[in-house]
Amino acid sequence: MDQSALLEPLDEDWERALVVVAHPDDMEYGGAAATARWVEQGKHVAYCLITSGEAGIDGIAPEECAPLREAEQRAACAAVGVHDVEFLGFPDGMLEYGLALRHAIAASIRRHRPEIVITTNFRETYFGVMLNQADHIAGGRATLDAARDAGNRWVFRDLLAAGLEPWSGVRQVWAVGSPDARHAVEVTDTFEAGLASLRAHAAYLNGLGPDAPDPAEMLEGLARQTGTQLGVPMAASFEVLPLQLL
Repeated sequence: MDQSALLEPLDEDWERALVVVAHPDDMEYGGAAATARWVEQGKHVAYCLITSGEAGIDGIAPEECAPLREAEQRAACAAVGVHDVEFLGFPDGMLEYGLALRHAIAASIRRHRPEIVITTNFRETYFGVMLNQADHIAGGRATLDAARDAGNRWVFRDLLAAGLEPWSGVRQVWAVGSPDARHAVEVTDTFEAGLASLRAHAAYLNGLGPDAPDPAEMLEGLARQTGTQLGVPMAASFEVLPLQLL
C-alpha cells in the first residue's frame, strides 16, 4: 500500500461478524482494538481459530502448548468483549489450502451467519517489506473462498445433513493489515483494550525472547501511522473484498 495514500472509512452498517484467523494472537496484532470498537457498538463478533498455535513457542511442547494458547486466546477475546470462540484443530505451521480447510471454515460461517468475515493479511508480504507466513496465506485464502462456499448448498453437501443450512449473507471479507488495504476504522478510544488483548498472550510473548519488539510501542506506532492516513489519532487498516454489491 502507498503509505502516502489516504484511507477510506470502513462501512459499519452491519450487526454480525466472524473473525477467522490461523493462530491465537493473529487478530491481536492490530485488529483487536477494532473488535473492541464494534462490540462497544453492540455488534456481535465471534472468533474462529483455525489452529491452536501449538507450534508457536519453541520451549513448550505442542501437546502442552495447545491448551495454554487456547486459554490465552479466550482471555484475549474477553479483553475486547468477545465470548464466542471456537478452535478448528488444524495443525499449526502446516496449514494447506484445500477442500478440508474450506469445508471447516464454511461450516463455521454457516454456524455463525455473519455479514462480515474478517481474516488476517494473506498477501505474500507485509507492506512489501517482510515475508508473510504460510499459515496466514493458506488460512486467509481458504477463508475468502469459504465465504462463498457457505452460500452454495451444492458445495459440501454433507453440511446440510449436519443441519447447517447455506448462508449467503456474507457481504464482504476484510483482511487486517494487508498491503493492499484501502480502508480503515478509528480505534483511538479502544486502543488500550486492543493492547490488553495482545498482552493476554503472555506465554507467547515471553517465548519471543528479550529482543522482541515491545507490544505497546509496536501497536501504537502502527495505529498512529494508519490513523494519519484516515485523519484520526489511531486506526486499523483493512483490505475490503466484496462478495456482493451493497
